[in-house]
Amino acid sequence: MQRLSLFLAAGLMAYSFTGAAAEPVGDGVADLGSYAARVEVHPIASLTLTDRQFLTGSSDGAKPVTVTGVLRIAKPGADRLPTVILMHGSGGLSGNIEFWQRALGSRGISTFALDGFTGRGLTSVNTDQSLLSRTNLILDIYRALGVLAKHPRVDPARVAVMGFSRGGQAALYASLKRFDANWNRSGITPAVFLPVYPDCSIRFQDDTAVAARPIRMFGGSGDDYNPAASCAAYMERLKAAGSDVSLTVFPGAQHVYDNPAGPAQPTVAKGAQTVRACSLHEDADGAIVEGPKDTPFTYADPCVQRDPHIGSDEAARVATLKGVTDALEAAFGGR
Repeated sequence: MQRLSLFLAAGLMAYSFTGAAAEPVGDGVADLGSYAARVEVHPIASLTLTDRQFLTGSSDGAKPVTVTGVLRIAKPGADRLPTVILMHGSGGLSGNIEFWQRALGSRGISTFALDGFTGRGLTSVNTDQSLLSRTNLILDIYRALGVLAKHPRVDPARVAVMGFSRGGQAALYASLKRFDANWNRSGITPAVFLPVYPDCSIRFQDDTAVAARPIRMFGGSGDDYNPAASCAAYMERLKAAGSDVSLTVFPGAQHVYDNPAGPAQPTVAKGAQTVRACSLHEDADGAIVEGPKDTPFTYADPCVQRDPHIGSDEAARVATLKGVTDALEAAFGGR
């Protein structure tokens, strides 16, 4: 995958192949015959920005970069299909992304899995989150929407954004009207936002002004990487502002619980950084600051902790699949 992505970054066309679509079996993943009707790998022109640049809407001095997206078209034919953008977390594309590609594809929903790392020379930022400012993945989502807006097999009225961990944070905050106005040039407003165990630790300016679309968050009560409590607090603020938002928390589920290839028992993610103990918010000048003294935040701050846990949880994974499927049916129904 890395070689293919790097090749595409330098090339001029997308690679594709075709195959037969299969009916869903079980959760749509166990059946290895659940192939897409067509797979395309698209280069996506994006930027590498600092958080301050993104938050102030300035691209001055930003570095152009080509990231990639794997579009799995669920059904053969010429119809425009519902499509879900999948934004990976701090470990890059991994088993949970494949789970969702197959599970959604077997239900007739196309997926566009983004790789925000390879084109930037990264494979993982788990142990050094400073390697890439978090808001870059929000921009990558907006740029991906621009690709989907022009694709003849995508229904622009039935596009959803889903993300996991750091990518869940991106999927969540891609809903902010301010960010959308500054950076989204696609003409698409996603039908629903689906953050899975997102990091809700940063309080942005005007972060209760979101798109008039449902936000459906999912997390685990055992998650000590991105604790669900911070998302619960944000949900209450969004509800108070009149937003259609919910948070489903699965008892005992760990971080990355939806990855079938993850450890069956809670396992330390050795050296991984977590901001669970930090109090982060956006200052007036676009800086991310920490604590009551508004100290400029860095990952060397004492509040940054290490060695959170991860673990697979089949029950939570299946329940999340149902919750996501229900949310998509409600958002896409009748279109």
